[in-house]
Amino acid sequence: MNRAFADSFIAKRRTQIGIYMSAVFLYWVSLYLYVPTLPVYAQSKTDNLSLVGVVLAMYGLWQAVIRLPLGIAADWLGWRKPFILIGFALAGGGAWIMGSATDINGLIIGRAVTGFAAGTWVLLVALFSSLFPPKEAVRATAMLTLVNSISRMIATGLTGSLNEWGGYVLPFTLSVGVAGLAMVLVLPGREVRRPPKAPVLAEIGRLISRRDVLLPAGLNAVTQYAAWAATFGFFPILARDLGADDVTLSILMSMNIGIILLGNLAVTTLVDRIGSQRMVAIGFVLQALGIGIAAAAGKLWLVFAAQVCMGLAGGIAYPVLMGMSIQFVEEGQRTTAMGLHQAVYAIGMFAGPWASGILADAIGLQPMFGVTAAAVLIIGLAGTRFLRESAPAMVEEPHV
Repeated sequence: MNRAFADSFIAKRRTQIGIYMSAVFLYWVSLYLYVPTLPVYAQSKTDNLSLVGVVLAMYGLWQAVIRLPLGIAADWLGWRKPFILIGFALAGGGAWIMGSATDINGLIIGRAVTGFAAGTWVLLVALFSSLFPPKEAVRATAMLTLVNSISRMIATGLTGSLNEWGGYVLPFTLSVGVAGLAMVLVLPGREVRRPPKAPVLAEIGRLISRRDVLLPAGLNAVTQYAAWAATFGFFPILARDLGADDVTLSILMSMNIGIILLGNLAVTTLVDRIGSQRMVAIGFVLQALGIGIAAAAGKLWLVFAAQVCMGLAGGIAYPVLMGMSIQFVEEGQRTTAMGLHQAVYAIGMFAGPWASGILADAIGLQPMFGVTAAAVLIIGLAGTRFLRESAPAMVEEPHV
């Protein structure tokens, strides 16, 4: 390979990385611009915490339904980009439905549509990872999760002010526009179309039964259960009960995502030194601590302290587990593997607010947090003991 060709290859690769990182940024802004006050907005349309939980759970439920079939379909066609464009369109469509909803049913439908849209994350992660050597899978997912965190932090930081300027409808309206911009941006993004590969049930069965694929997915389901029961679920309602207004709720969630960003940075610098397994264990301890603090919180500042712990936990555990799930999977099956991973952890995103809403109605909001903290700690640490950090080496090169 001569120098000119090498320089051209590197320049093209960097351009593609920049395009998809920018598109991912806008994609997550569209999906999170209204999230900090969504639980309170839903509560304004019903006094039943279980129904609030149903609204929030739709996002995870339909991700769980769509992600594995979407991964299989993309590997079958050898093409991910068309599905990504459809996902961006659904992100805008779901926001429009929720913004124009007149009752709780409209919110349930709109949130379900955004759940379908969030299934696109499978393809974005797999496509972005294909730009890197397989041995850099954890680094690639950490980079993309870093962009995810920055975009969500900015989006959630704006929510309270947007609500003050234009009411609850304004963030939903802007989300529609941002999703459209993401579609335009990703159009020039290149993807080397792989040969179509019809799904072979036996191969899929072997893939989804692999411990190095399935166990990280299951553990990420636990982290997502906790995050959507607390940070993106009932922490805002607890904070409102302790005197927070919309701007404070926005700051609360934005700060959490900012701390996630610090956790992502820690992964990129420390994962090789500390090891993936230990970092996952640290994440679960921090997550249980954060929810435990919320269970005992009598002052608003304690909810902020809980969010700091939750942010560090998510920033550390989530990208490590996601990277581990595809690290030793061949390129032709990576989208399917990532679809499986995200489908499994989306079960946690659905079950977290759904089960927690039922439990909160039965025993109270803060006792629910106490039960959740204990369960996360026990299940998370027990599962982490069986994670595998080594497997046969792979030799595939990245594609541009």
